[in-house]
Amino acid sequence: MKRQKVESSNLAEVGYDPDIMTMEIKFKNGKIYQYWPITVSGIEAFMKAKSKGEFFCKNIRDNKTINYKQVDEMQGSK
Repeated sequence: MKRQKVESSNLAEVGYDPDIMTMEIKFKNGKIYQYWPITVSGIEAFMKAKSKGEFFCKNIRDNKTINYKQVDEMQGSK
């Protein structure tokens, strides 16, 4: 999944695949996680958020309806 750099104190890069409704985040510590299901409107709201880290914490990280898994650089994309 292709990621783009984002302005954030904790997040480095974000990617999205609408076909599988999956968002991929590379954190500044180097760890990569995928989150699903994320709707197109959800990723748009995330990308427009003034603080992506705050949006992530409030709407994605602790959301019990969103699945996640850690992936390594080989599974993710640069």
